[in-house]
Amino acid sequence: MDGVLRQLGSVGPFFTVAYGKEPPGSGFRPLGELYGEQLGPYVDEVGRRIGSGPGRVAASTAQFGIASRLWSLALGCAVLSGRVPDLGPDRLWWRLPAAGSLELWLPEPVERPGETPARALADTVLANVAVLDTRLRERFGVSPRVLRGNVASGLVGAVRVLTDRVPGESAAALAAALLADGGPLGGTGTFVHEPGLGVAFVRRSCCLYYKVPGGGLCGDCVLRTR
Repeated sequence: MDGVLRQLGSVGPFFTVAYGKEPPGSGFRPLGELYGEQLGPYVDEVGRRIGSGPGRVAASTAQFGIASRLWSLALGCAVLSGRVPDLGPDRLWWRLPAAGSLELWLPEPVERPGETPARALADTVLANVAVLDTRLRERFGVSPRVLRGNVASGLVGAVRVLTDRVPGESAAALAAALLADGGPLGGTGTFVHEPGLGVAFVRRSCCLYYKVPGGGLCGDCVLRTR
């Protein structure tokens, strides 16, 4: 997976992940710790940065950011190589710098074997986020509908960048399989893909970001259509 991850970094900074035996600095911890004892302080810090304070809005925003990063890595690798890295909470490490977004480090990149890319994407990203979502529901009372919609929106965001910067339509095709009725993200929104024209998505939930001071409505928000 090393060569794939190196190539993925050329797509953009949001698609870059440090990898290898040595971390790119101090302070990295297993992602599983973020989903445990570090979750409260992390959500509080997100709330401070966006101006919402702690609570549901910050928790939803934090989850959306993590899910989006996971999709960028997993989907990007699938598009570039047909291979999907294992991004389990026990394999991926994180740190939050004083300024800037979450940084990730993959000490031992390995491929999820024996699966189609769509199935591997669902297994590695959705299984990871499911652990986080359970804690966010328990601790902050965020609706499962909101969290699931955030995951779908993060997926489509990664698709838009990859469609713009990587030749071909495989990113949109993989997303369509995940978002289709009966798929693991079925029912989260309406996804439209026109080859050569890009993608459109309207979700059936709201991420709550409109409650952030000056936040407004996201481009795919259900409240726009209402």
